[in-house]
Amino acid sequence: MSVKKMLLSLLAPTAAIVFALIVAAIALWAVGRNPLDAFSSMWSFGTTTTSIASMVNRAIPLYIAAVAVAIGFQMGLFNIGVEGQYLLGALFAGWVGGNLGLWAPLHVALVILVAVLIGALWSGIAGFLKVTRGVHEVISTIMLNFIAFSLIAYLLLNWFRDDPTSLNLQTKTFPASAQLPGLNWMFTMFGFSEPRGISMHGFLFVAIAIGIFYYILVKRTRFGFELRASGMNPGAARMAGVAPKRMVVVTMLISGGVAGMVGLATMFGNLHAYTQDFPRGLGFTGIAVALLGRNSAVGMALGALLFGFMERSALILDLEDTPKEVVQIMQGVVVLAVVVAYEVVNRMIEKREIKAAAEATRSLEAGEEVAA
Repeated sequence: MSVKKMLLSLLAPTAAIVFALIVAAIALWAVGRNPLDAFSSMWSFGTTTTSIASMVNRAIPLYIAAVAVAIGFQMGLFNIGVEGQYLLGALFAGWVGGNLGLWAPLHVALVILVAVLIGALWSGIAGFLKVTRGVHEVISTIMLNFIAFSLIAYLLLNWFRDDPTSLNLQTKTFPASAQLPGLNWMFTMFGFSEPRGISMHGFLFVAIAIGIFYYILVKRTRFGFELRASGMNPGAARMAGVAPKRMVVVTMLISGGVAGMVGLATMFGNLHAYTQDFPRGLGFTGIAVALLGRNSAVGMALGALLFGFMERSALILDLEDTPKEVVQIMQGVVVLAVVVAYEVVNRMIEKREIKAAAEATRSLEAGEEVAA
């Protein structure tokens, strides 16, 4: 990639963020708040070590959700069912993890495996329906979300509940062997003060491994090449010997498997069980992060950290009598603006490439005339 093309690629997210800041500033001004003061408060509060740990904790599940969505995006598939896949995976993982006592590494690995399998199986239903009945994955995954929500409520109330006499619905609490240690030592190791009242989740390393897996899968394997080829030109991929139905099913299985791990950071590092107030909405926000990061492993990581920072820094606005919904406005505008900005930049790049090709053709023709 040339330097100019790389700069044009960076232009889209940068323009989207700047535009979101402008819109947020207008919203702040409309409610009688100085935008510069609000942004300054958000930055000061959001850059403390405690806020950084919270930002990373918020970013981890968003990043994993974005990777799950991006795997489908690479083939032109829209896995809108990450929400149901990760909640159902977390429920079964919480039940298995709370009812077993194993050697710690094996226990943690088993919990992760259960979440992956449940997420993959639930997503695989949509893939199966697409290749056998022609049901669009957007419709099937949305419907499966609602089925998953109802199934979770039934199972948690009637089968997986720890204490039937308690008003707090949850699975049995994880034993120590299924809990991951925090990473606050990383702050003190580099000379920063330790976060107060919060522990940075140890699942961060698993999220990094998922990002590496995604990059290798998409960019360094034959399957990844077939995946991208099927997404860019399904007809040509089919003529080259790629089995479209198999690719759809396998892609949905992998996407769902990754989605199943979205809730594990919170489960391992904080709740240590599946509870009735388990975090929701992560799957849908992950779609926004994937769009912002342009399906790039590094880009999605930066997008997840940005969303994590905005969610954390918004807390200071409440204390200063400023509507924290301003941050939700920023997030929405970022997603909308980045989609538009990427389309504009892509057209700019295409025009540059067409112009360069035309100039090269004219140069070649001129050289042939001189030779003649």
